[in-house]
Amino acid sequence: MDPVASTNRLIFLTCLGILIFGMISATLGTLQPYWAGIGLNPEQTAHVALGQATGMILASLIAGPLCDNKGKKTGLLLGLGSLLIALIGLPHVTSFVMIGACFFLVGLGGGILVTSANALLSDISAERRAAVMNFVSVFFGLGGMLAPFLVANLLSSNSAESAVQFFYVMVALIAITLVVHVATKMPPPAGQHGFQFSETGELLRRPALWLLVVYMFLYVSCELNYWNWLTRHLMALGVKDSVAQNILSFGFALGMLVGRIAVLPVLMRVSVVTVTLGATALMAVTTFCVLQTSDPVLVGVAVFFAGMAMAPVFPNIVAMTGGAFDRATGTAIGIVITSGWVGLAVSSRIIGAIAGDNPARLGTALYLLPAFSVVMILVNLALRPFLHKPQLVATARG
Repeated sequence: MDPVASTNRLIFLTCLGILIFGMISATLGTLQPYWAGIGLNPEQTAHVALGQATGMILASLIAGPLCDNKGKKTGLLLGLGSLLIALIGLPHVTSFVMIGACFFLVGLGGGILVTSANALLSDISAERRAAVMNFVSVFFGLGGMLAPFLVANLLSSNSAESAVQFFYVMVALIAITLVVHVATKMPPPAGQHGFQFSETGELLRRPALWLLVVYMFLYVSCELNYWNWLTRHLMALGVKDSVAQNILSFGFALGMLVGRIAVLPVLMRVSVVTVTLGATALMAVTTFCVLQTSDPVLVGVAVFFAGMAMAPVFPNIVAMTGGAFDRATGTAIGIVITSGWVGLAVSSRIIGAIAGDNPARLGTALYLLPAFSVVMILVNLALRPFLHKPQLVATARG
């Protein structure tokens, strides 16, 4: 196969994987009307989110070594296969425990998929890597926008029927992607372990690592809880479920997509750490404003800007991690990303505990997000002395 054509096909496959991961990330929040219809209260939904986060934590620990020793193709196929099994099972669940088990598998498959897809990008030439990673990251926002748009506008008006239809649309998309991956020749295993345990002790003595761990813990808590809880919160305020899903799609997801495109020229002129500080401050303002009104138009505007604010934060934390460590960089990045999934697990339980069985209390519980954003500002300021010379170009995307 021609080398250029081969590289372009790898990029295409990665875009498909990230698109599916974006849709998966929005699934729990998108289908909140369905979960409410079968009797899941906010506390139970929090347990489901915990199961998904637990799967992602496990995936982040095993996916790197799996790709290095068995190849990226093995990781991609395992991730897609796990998602396929989970989404085939979800329309047939009959209990809360079964839903939790399926979403654990969703988290496991999604985590392996996104790690393997990003690992595949590492085989692209260094001259193109940063530009390609920036481009591919846009497909996460596109997937996050597509999921609620499908449920709200193209599928059945009945929430239960729409949920089942959505699952089968996802099954078809994942199955097609799986076949394309099976038929594609990919780079062989690197034969190296993703985590260098011999250097972990030195890493754990570095304050920069712990600050980055806290930063990612707080950020992922904010972003993924928006995906999971925004529609349920809006419905509790009396917003129609289809309108709430469109706010998630054309507000939050579109904001993230636009933000990831808009930040690219900014990163050519402003350091990553400064861009992230500005984005974090905007997160604090916008996530607070979202909770101040029940008007769908005003909420939609605030949610859009919240999405734009969050757009560069995850990849820039990864970029700062790479700039902070000359050795064992992969291990450091793995630890930092894992802390994000831990943040989702912990914060989901906190939100569920505050809301309990009363969706009306979700508004109070979601004040956790602007509070986390304020702490992120302090972490950014504390982190600056530990970073190398400020990076002027984005070097990693999530």
